This record gives sequence, structure tokens and C-alpha cells, in this order.
Amino acid sequence: MSSPLIANLEKLLASGKDNALLRFGLGKAYLDAGDGATAATHLRCAVEFNADYSAAWKLLGKALVDAGDNTAGAEAYRQGIAIAEKMGDKQAMKEMQVFLKRAERNLTP
Repeated sequence: MSSPLIANLEKLLASGKDNALLRFGLGKAYLDAGDGATAATHLRCAVEFNADYSAAWKLLGKALVDAGDNTAGAEAYRQGIAIAEKMGDKQAMKEMQVFLKRAERNLTP
């Protein structure tokens, strides 16, 4: 499952270069590789580094949903929508609103 991109990003992380952008890149790379759970771990770190990172919230919601946790994914989308609205990131806000509706439809009553 490890790609050259993931290997390079993991090497950067291991060297102590830990920040929101690196964690976002790792999260996206793992998500693209089909590993939503590992992606979510890195994306949670990205939003811990920068709580106003709306793109990271959007990807975190997707990673959680892809990993089968629609409840946590919906909550990440809700938080991301609030951040995107605060930051004036209307496109990300609209996208997360659509993704939130999808995640909520998949919740079991």
C-alpha cells in the first residue's frame, strides 16, 4: 500500500518536520491509496496544528466516512463547515454540506 510519495512524506515526518501541511499531504496520500483509517490519523493531526484548515477538515470527513465511521465523518464535516464559514471559504463549505448530507443518510437510525 505504500507508495513512493507516502515513503517520502513518512521520511520527512520521521526527521522531525511535523506540521499541518505535511500531515495534510500524508492524509491525502493515504486516502488516495485506499487507507482511510491511516489518512484520518494524519488529518486529525493537521487540524490540531491548524484548526482553521478547512481543506483538512473536508478530507478528514472523507477519510472517516471511507473508513466506515459515518458518525465521526459527519461531525468532522460539521466542524469543517463552521470553520469554512468563519474563514470565508464558501466552496469548501458548500462541498462539505453536500458530503454531510450523504454521511447523515448512511447513519443507522
